[in-house]
Amino acid sequence: MEQKEYWNEVSSTKQFTIPIMRDLFSDYVSKEDQILDVGCGYGRVMNELYEQGYKNLIGIDFSKGMIERGHRQFPYLDLREKTSEKIDLEDDCVDAVILFAVLTCIYRDEEQKTLIDEIRRVLRPGGILYIGDYLINEDDRNQKRYEKYESVFGTYGVFELPEGAICRHHSEEYIRSLLKEFETLEFFPTTYTTMNGHSATGFCYFGRKHL
Repeated sequence: MEQKEYWNEVSSTKQFTIPIMRDLFSDYVSKEDQILDVGCGYGRVMNELYEQGYKNLIGIDFSKGMIERGHRQFPYLDLREKTSEKIDLEDDCVDAVILFAVLTCIYRDEEQKTLIDEIRRVLRPGGILYIGDYLINEDDRNQKRYEKYESVFGTYGVFELPEGAICRHHSEEYIRSLLKEFETLEFFPTTYTTMNGHSATGFCYFGRKHL
């Protein structure tokens, strides 16, 4: 199943779960800043920020179904369908980018790098990148599926869910390499609940685009 097809199919039922670390976020991003949520889904995180007083918000997602759900659920949010690899914004135009559980949905290195390059392009110098995503887990369930699918996808940490979606967990070394063009402000492991209700080791990252 194609990734876009999967997310359109489950767009009305999936509940996303990675929490926003409000105190840390407010340390780096002001309520007047222009914020872009890349892979915003149905706008859950954007709505949390809106309720906290952040009003300059744009969300983009390649799933038309997710965007349509967001328009129904949060009609006051600016949610846009992403139709190409390029982010449809000018260079250096946003103050902060949020990327929650997006890398886990992109299993190919080159596609992740393309996305990070686009994020870097639209961020203003000194702008903030905030990522919440998943690391390689050490439990037996995850280890078995990493091993099962490594020969299929060629990358340890990539696996296929029973319902057809392809996901990826990452090593810290890989994430640091992927984000090497940013100044790391915060990087620490934490525990998240996945969209399917499992507990998993993830990471919280704040980085700054160099001036």
